Amino acid sequence: MARDTLTGSRIRERRLILGMRQAELARAAGISASYLNLIEHNRRRIGGKLLVGIAQVLGVEPSMLSEGAEAALIASLREAAADSGVPVAELDRADEFAGRFPGWAEVLATSHRRIATLERTVQTLSDRLTHDPHLAASLHEVLSTAAAIRSTASILAETNELEPEWSDRFHKNLNEDSLRLAESSRALVSFLDESNTGADRRGVPHEEAEAFFLAQGYHFPDLETGSGSPEELVSGAPELVSDAARLIARGALEQYQRDAAALPLEPLRVALDKGGIRPGALAEQFGCDLPTVLRRIGLLPFEVLGQEAGLVICDASGSILVRKPVTGFALPRFGASCPLWPIYTALARPHVPVRRDVVQQGRSALAFKCLAVAWDHVTPDFDSDPLYHAVMLILPQSEVPEGAQPVGASCRICPRRGCPARREPSILKEEF
Repeated sequence: MARDTLTGSRIRERRLILGMRQAELARAAGISASYLNLIEHNRRRIGGKLLVGIAQVLGVEPSMLSEGAEAALIASLREAAADSGVPVAELDRADEFAGRFPGWAEVLATSHRRIATLERTVQTLSDRLTHDPHLAASLHEVLSTAAAIRSTASILAETNELEPEWSDRFHKNLNEDSLRLAESSRALVSFLDESNTGADRRGVPHEEAEAFFLAQGYHFPDLETGSGSPEELVSGAPELVSDAARLIARGALEQYQRDAAALPLEPLRVALDKGGIRPGALAEQFGCDLPTVLRRIGLLPFEVLGQEAGLVICDASGSILVRKPVTGFALPRFGASCPLWPIYTALARPHVPVRRDVVQQGRSALAFKCLAVAWDHVTPDFDSDPLYHAVMLILPQSEVPEGAQPVGASCRICPRRGCPARREPSILKEEF
């Protein structure tokens, strides 16, 4: 039902809220009660002077009756219905529901947004608690120091005759371990407090490098034009605190610079406008390999590519080296990702392009086209084994294609049952 045909429903709801009888409103508006009844049941259109008069009686702006709920609220209701996973026969009446019950509609939309936020929080916290190296190191330090203190205290308490020299030594060790425990505990508390400040917590070199790329929008005009260098960009970046992070960022920027030289921005823009996203054709046109094309496309600005794109690069162990998020495709912050991702298929079949339509499990079953390929990161020799890296370009799709492969983010937070690739139980129920 169109939004402009719900004016009558909004008039009725506003009248009921005010406790006004239909006859009273009709008399005040100068029309018959039977005609008002037809209006309130959306059987007569209303506008102009009559709409203004009724709005004055009801104490609202005419636009509140003619336009009703905002489009964003209606869109939120439709999204909530789609994410529920339950067929909703009245989906086409979302406008009417929002118009007649704007308060309840806002409650429902707010609840849906809160559930989505809580799901993202669960995912982030699960990743951190399970795989965060800083948390593991801090807990290990606290536990090992507490064990050392317990051992030293037992010796002092249970040994009746202990030479003064040894007694002094054990007391000194006890004091030093106590100081170390206090420092480790403070560091752990500080870490946990910092973890609650937001999703962009840094401290791990790869996270610092990721924050640096995110702050720049994954696009570096100075490298495109040749007016800057990776060293200059890294040296002035406030996100890069540690030397390790600067080293990682510089390596990624050098790769970015080589890819930009192979596929210059303006000619690439023209090629994309003419032929769309066709990596094979682009590789042939610009005389470069597929990994270069996929990396380049994945980091292009939205205004150049014309759509969102995500990118994942991993090494031979499957560890993610570069991750550019795309809306709807969850990427784990820590630990191993879903083994069903096409990037791992490509890693098992080097130099063979892999294309898969995938749908990621969750409340919103969103579809993506994934293009992946693995290449020799280091030129192989007769005396050494090949060392491969793999890249995966992630492109959102408007509809879920038939035969799309279900994938997750990581086993820990994937609700899919009976998955042959599962390596550990999920903390989520299937309805998530």
